Amino acid sequence: MQNAAGSLHGTLDLLILKTLARDPNHGFGISLHIKEASAGLLAVEEGSLYPALHRLERAKLIQGHWRATANARRARYYSLTASGRKRLAAAEDSWNTVAQGVTRMMRFA
Repeated sequence: MQNAAGSLHGTLDLLILKTLARDPNHGFGISLHIKEASAGLLAVEEGSLYPALHRLERAKLIQGHWRATANARRARYYSLTASGRKRLAAAEDSWNTVAQGVTRMMRFA
């Protein structure tokens, strides 16, 4: 994943889970949502996205199923599992704590 400052290591799983909390989606749709929701500041490369989706699926945080897209192409759609919802809540709490700490450091250091 890339942004203006370089790589944001460790946040991809959170962004995928957050995206899937809205609705099930396929890989390209997940990537597009992350880009649009971040106003173009974040872009997920295919080489990072699909391994992350497979890892999350193996961990039973998401589940995939095949279906047709709006343009009648076959794609694997992913949705959150109950475990994925729990992980998302914990990850959001953790991220918010880190973000608050970084913000304070940037103001007062």
